[in-house]
Amino acid sequence: MDPLSSLLSGIRAEGSVVAHAVLRPPWTIRFADRAPLIMVTVLRGDGTLVLADGSRTSLVAGDTALVQAGEPFYLADAPDALDRPHERYELSCFVPDGFGPADTSCAASELIVTPSTTGVPGETSLLVGAYRASGRRHERLLRALPQVMVINEDPEMCLWLEQSAADAVRFSAGSQALMDRLLDWALVCTLRTWLAEQQHCAPAWYRGMADPIVGPALTAIHDRPFHRWTVASLAAEAAVSRALFARRFTEVMGEPPLAYLTEWRMAEAEELLADPARSVAQVANTVGYSDTFGFSAAFKRLRGTSPTEFRAALVRAAPRDESSSGWISTASNHATRSRRTRATRTGVSVSR
Repeated sequence: MDPLSSLLSGIRAEGSVVAHAVLRPPWTIRFADRAPLIMVTVLRGDGTLVLADGSRTSLVAGDTALVQAGEPFYLADAPDALDRPHERYELSCFVPDGFGPADTSCAASELIVTPSTTGVPGETSLLVGAYRASGRRHERLLRALPQVMVINEDPEMCLWLEQSAADAVRFSAGSQALMDRLLDWALVCTLRTWLAEQQHCAPAWYRGMADPIVGPALTAIHDRPFHRWTVASLAAEAAVSRALFARRFTEVMGEPPLAYLTEWRMAEAEELLADPARSVAQVANTVGYSDTFGFSAAFKRLRGTSPTEFRAALVRAAPRDESSSGWISTASNHATRSRRTRATRTGVSVSR
């Protein structure tokens, strides 16, 4: 498995919160969830992202933005929308830290569907998805990403996405699975495009896969972390000498081969330790350690805690039933009118 696929396995759209919104100005959407990633695709129209620090990013039709939502942020129809009367929406269906299950109230069977309209001046059509995270493998990916990244999609792709979202909320059978897969696909495509655009600035684990010497060794490590790898056996995977392999690997990856191998094993171990059915000895064997003592020593050296303590911390940090209300709520700035639109994990389409 390549690194991007592996790192993305911790960020999925299973039971995703999705909104397909058709809005007419003035409006704002407050993203209250602290989800690991929130994706916003502008299918038609435009908008402005306003982050917690006040920074603004303009979005136009065809733009897809990925936001690491450490703090609540806004999407508005105009940069000054927050300073004048407007229709306010809020999306909040995950637990406060964004790493727990979606609120069950977001899984309501009813869907609010309003047919999309076209040709209305100022109208904006959006597809929004909030991603959950499990384990810690995804953290390496998030560290490589900026807080906000924007790429521009092909117009035909936007049309296809809008139609797919409309189909998902029109038919109840399989609609959740359809939107989950659609969002997973969109996330992978967006990240692949962004990473390819970074070229030499892309993270080492991405550049390494394209290297003729480093790539085969990375594939071997990722596919078989349990194997008793040595520098010589990894060099054999690349069909080069041990010295050439060690030098090239360190140049590209910024660390020696066995250091990378150990770090990858520890990342895998963190995922496995989250499963209470696996003993520490089983986890150690799965990631390539023949004895628990050696594994525990390596884990504590790199993570600062023993595998047993790490597992206990995961149990203490397990999300409680403190999830948010699960509503997309709207109200005028002057409180002259208010209404609430039911948010569902499968999809919602709202319009004014």
